[in-house]
Amino acid sequence: MSQQTVVWKHEYWQLMLVPVLAVLAYLTFRDGLQHMATSWNADEYSHGFMLPFVALFLVWQRAATLRQMPFTGSWWGVALAAFGLFAFLAGELGTIYTVVQYGFLVTLGGLLLAFLGWRAFTVILPAYLLLFFMVPLPDFLYHNLSAQLQLISSELGVWLIRLFGISVFLEGNVIDLGNYQLQVVDACSGLRYLFPLTALGFIAAVIFKGALWKKVVLFLSTIPITILMNSFRIGVIGVLVEYWGIEMAEGFLHDFEGWIIFMACGALLVLEMWGLSRVGKDRRSLMDAFSLEGPGPLPAGAERRYRNIPRSFVAASLLLCSGAVVASVLPSRAEVIPDRRDFLFFPTEVGGWTGTKTHMGQKYLDALKLDDYLLADFRDPLAGSVNLYVAYYATQRKGASVHSPKTCLPGGGWRLQEFSQRRLEGVSIAGQPLRVNRALIQLGEERQLVYYWFQQRGRLMTNEYAVKWFLFWDALLKNRTDGALVRLTTSVGIGEDAVAADAVLELFARSTAGSLEPYIPR
Repeated sequence: MSQQTVVWKHEYWQLMLVPVLAVLAYLTFRDGLQHMATSWNADEYSHGFMLPFVALFLVWQRAATLRQMPFTGSWWGVALAAFGLFAFLAGELGTIYTVVQYGFLVTLGGLLLAFLGWRAFTVILPAYLLLFFMVPLPDFLYHNLSAQLQLISSELGVWLIRLFGISVFLEGNVIDLGNYQLQVVDACSGLRYLFPLTALGFIAAVIFKGALWKKVVLFLSTIPITILMNSFRIGVIGVLVEYWGIEMAEGFLHDFEGWIIFMACGALLVLEMWGLSRVGKDRRSLMDAFSLEGPGPLPAGAERRYRNIPRSFVAASLLLCSGAVVASVLPSRAEVIPDRRDFLFFPTEVGGWTGTKTHMGQKYLDALKLDDYLLADFRDPLAGSVNLYVAYYATQRKGASVHSPKTCLPGGGWRLQEFSQRRLEGVSIAGQPLRVNRALIQLGEERQLVYYWFQQRGRLMTNEYAVKWFLFWDALLKNRTDGALVRLTTSVGIGEDAVAADAVLELFARSTAGSLEPYIPR
């Protein structure tokens, strides 16, 4: 005798738990959620507004399946919710919004798992994973990715321009057409295509009916599509500027070209779905492979039963209540900004070296978002000349942070010939031996030797990822995120050995390292 099908439903009081828990979640993660919603106003993340609604649609599509499944709950969901709330606390104390935002999503996943159980949770897993596309990338990852995409897009764009017989020269991300120079800046890196297109590709892969490998290919293909189409856009702009002037790269036309390219990216995605639907054993038409169907019908004559609330879900909900209470009583932490001397007062006579201070252009200041800086050329008649650059940040919590020269230098056209770490014998700062990143770079016939290090809250570091870790750690324990980048540069003649340049920079570091301490707090 066959077992009768059961269809499950909720009592009305159980449904009222949804808005109650939503309010508790908002009260707990409010600062992080507000910051995330604000970031959606930027072109790169504007798709964030629609993703919660798309996720709800994907769940609705599976409503019939879910109604026929018992919700057993899982205590692993309680553990996941606890971890998410711990991330919230760490992010809130450190005022690191990204940590708070991921903490919210992890807590949400914990609540869902604690209520549904593993089997039902896997049914809505694609909709849940889609929500992670709402969270903006951490600032340092964003800038590193942007810098790499600028270089790739510039090189491919110049290749296209040369196909039209146009003479063009490329230095980093600066395209020199002779009469005009085009700079591939952050806004032209392709990230404003990449982030929404990857989210769109994920949605398409979820809805697409086909083998798993087809879904993976569909999603991953959004990356090369973005890079190629953005490079095509840069190349087309270069050709238009060559024949019709710089106006082709400015104003409405520039923005309209960007919109057209994104529409073309979407069209390529549809074309790819058509191709994938035509290959393999599971061939079907595009309409069959990609149809926006609603939930299927429930079986006739099924037994109706009311669901019980799993104990694991009660425990996870109580954890969220505790998080809301902690968030309400958690004191607002004003970041500690240590006293220091402004670089305006940095001496121009240091250990026998005589310096001349210079200023950066406004566009560089707007990009770097630093709070104070020193840019000066120092010279010793016997030793040589050194350029000293120090970028100081009073806070690095809200998107403004130290830019690593290893990321920025290629954008100016410099080629990295050598890169290593070097300990400077006999040179120390605040009692710590000085270890630096050593980079030998070249642009055309010009060569330079660069030393740089990160001097932050009493630490001397060379690894930019260690800088980010201690930034979070000190924000949490010391309530400080101030710090600086120190860079020394000297010229190296073509064909000359860099040993002499190493001696110059080491001598300058020995003469000036101690002088920096009043300007970069421990």
